[in-house]
Amino acid sequence: MIKLENVKKVYTTGEISLTALKGISMEIKPGEFVSIMGPSGCGKSTLMNIMGCLDRMTSGKYTLNGRDISGLSDNELAEIRCREIGFVFQSFNLLPRMTVLENVELPMVYAGIPRKERRERALAALEKVDLGNRIRHRPNEISGGQKQRVAIARAIVNNPSIILADEPTGNLDTKVTKEIMKIIQKLNDDGTTVVLVTHEPDVAQYSKRIIHMLDGEIIDDKLVNDRKIF
Repeated sequence: MIKLENVKKVYTTGEISLTALKGISMEIKPGEFVSIMGPSGCGKSTLMNIMGCLDRMTSGKYTLNGRDISGLSDNELAEIRCREIGFVFQSFNLLPRMTVLENVELPMVYAGIPRKERRERALAALEKVDLGNRIRHRPNEISGGQKQRVAIARAIVNNPSIILADEPTGNLDTKVTKEIMKIIQKLNDDGTTVVLVTHEPDVAQYSKRIIHMLDGEIIDDKLVNDRKIF
């Protein structure tokens, strides 16, 4: 599913270089639910951006679903993002002038899905996150937890094999966090691979495996024995 081999990322500005990833090697198998933890600046979001084909590594090899994507063009990477990866972000990234339904339909527009099918799939995705009664609302008319549900529906509407979630509960209270993690666990139970970046130990406990990072390196990688399950 995901295989990284000695992946390095160096950001250079003028004469200053910052090494964000120092030779990361790891593998995530189909159906896993992995949390990546670490303090701010440790490289976990950089790692997720590389896994999500949003950023390019400086060196190393990245194999996704059996395909070496290290040398792909920007258009080829965009195609992979559209069809194989669903993204969920802390800030929701919903378009304010669009309705809930239109926001969920958007990835399918880029994928060239016909209008009728887009509508059917978007409605089905919103039903999965219990928002079938909010389809005509705009983002400023719903709560933070509902916005994240919309973001999850948008992430799953193209039936991706992988969900990448970067601090998906960072702006949510404890009650809503539990509701969002229940949805993410259900997606994983249904077979979707989930990789989640979080700084919250309680949130990481919903996953099956936790990777700890520090200063651009993996310092710990273990299965979760006392996993929280709804």
